Amino acid sequence: MKLQALTIFSLAFVASTHAALSPEIYWKVKLPNTQIPKVIKDFLPQPDIDVAPELEQDNTNAKEKVYYGLSIYGTISWHRAATEDEIRHFTTNKNVIKQVTEGSSFEADLKEDRPLKQYFFLEKDLEKGNIINFPTLLNNNEAPFLPRQFVESIPFSMEKISEILNHFSIDSKSKDAQAIEKTIKLCEEPGTKHKEKKTCVTSLESMVDFGLSVLGTNKIVAITSEVQGETQKSQRYTIEEVQQIADGDNMVCHKLNYAYALHYCHFAGNARTFMVSMVGTDGIKVKAVSVCHKDASFWNPKALPFLVLKVKPGTTPICHFLKDDQILFVPSK
Repeated sequence: MKLQALTIFSLAFVASTHAALSPEIYWKVKLPNTQIPKVIKDFLPQPDIDVAPELEQDNTNAKEKVYYGLSIYGTISWHRAATEDEIRHFTTNKNVIKQVTEGSSFEADLKEDRPLKQYFFLEKDLEKGNIINFPTLLNNNEAPFLPRQFVESIPFSMEKISEILNHFSIDSKSKDAQAIEKTIKLCEEPGTKHKEKKTCVTSLESMVDFGLSVLGTNKIVAITSEVQGETQKSQRYTIEEVQQIADGDNMVCHKLNYAYALHYCHFAGNARTFMVSMVGTDGIKVKAVSVCHKDASFWNPKALPFLVLKVKPGTTPICHFLKDDQILFVPSK
């Protein structure tokens, strides 16, 4: 009886102190089987700072009012029909993945007219020796993570957009205001009727909680793409090795443009995941996480991936790479 009472007290104590835990400790408690990826750790709040300066209204010490990354094709583009600009850009060019044949060379291959923006491809294209044109994996969105107790005190909805802009001293007619509105609208879009689940998380703690709820276990591995060297240019990569790292459910979190670290996290069901080692024409080496969605039957049939790859929904897995600040969560083996 005493042991039972002590156990109940201990659990209550742990639960009551979670709110006071730092984001890093919260991660370690909830996800003891995986380390915090560098792209998260580098932007966690400093432990010796009691107040988050980015949340102080009219603060002039904040580095940016809104932090920007690169375009996030792959986050929602399968939920909607492709725009005219996207169709014009992608369908007027040749395919961008090519098996290197004997006697061919980089120099000759580079002369071919191919776009340097391939976001989607087929699983069969992930073979050693293939060449792929791909935009940079570096997102460079430096938005800092903030403690849950701070960000949850700030509204996050289009109904409160004026209050949000006032809080961060953002002009309602500015580019920053447009970015804030676009991000919130994305987060408020209704989910699909399929089993996919999605949410926008405003803190590391809420990211962890969502991952636990959709994956159903705390035995989780967090994985990101890695770039050995700094490069922001799009270029051609040669695939050197393909290693399957997971086959089943996963969750991916994409960093969005906002006043602090905000992620669009979604559970998209069954997928095969690969770590693809590649080398660019400039010698840059990357280990890119590739997610191949095995069930694309519920995607919009007029979505960009189907137009680019010339396939129909549900006929073949659709793959895409993750940028270096997009985090993949998969159950550990």
